[in-house]
Amino acid sequence: MTKALGTLLPTAMLCQPQRWALLWATLLLLLEFQVLVTRGKLTEEEDRHSGKLLLKNYLPATVEYAMHMFNLESKDINAYRLTRILNSWKEPDDSSITFSMVLLLRRTECGKFEDNIDNCQFETNQELNKEFNCFFTITTEPWKTLFKLQKKICSEIPL
Repeated sequence: MTKALGTLLPTAMLCQPQRWALLWATLLLLLEFQVLVTRGKLTEEEDRHSGKLLLKNYLPATVEYAMHMFNLESKDINAYRLTRILNSWKEPDDSSITFSMVLLLRRTECGKFEDNIDNCQFETNQELNKEFNCFFTITTEPWKTLFKLQKKICSEIPL
């Protein structure tokens, strides 16, 4: 059997099986490196897609938290409600999910500790009507329902 195999393959190959193992190992390392480099190129595109998914899935709850914090810290007895999201983005943070957003908030006719302020009408009395433009940065761990207000800057908009 060895003789038949020996006639088909060069004798140098039969004598040095370690050499083939070394060549295969080198080839596998090169292929693995190629896969890693290709994977690295895809992650930028995947990162953008991932950021969009994070915004879609987790921004609404983060906006709710921003509204809650605004109403808690407000000295007004009435609640404020979201008029519009002017801008929002995911901050480049590898250790957590951090969103920044610019929100337009308006005073409602409901007290700030009422159960469902989403259905409250906006203030109709022009003397009491107020609107705020607010910038928020909030870190979240949505799988733990955890939010942390990092920054809040609000300015009243004259009506």
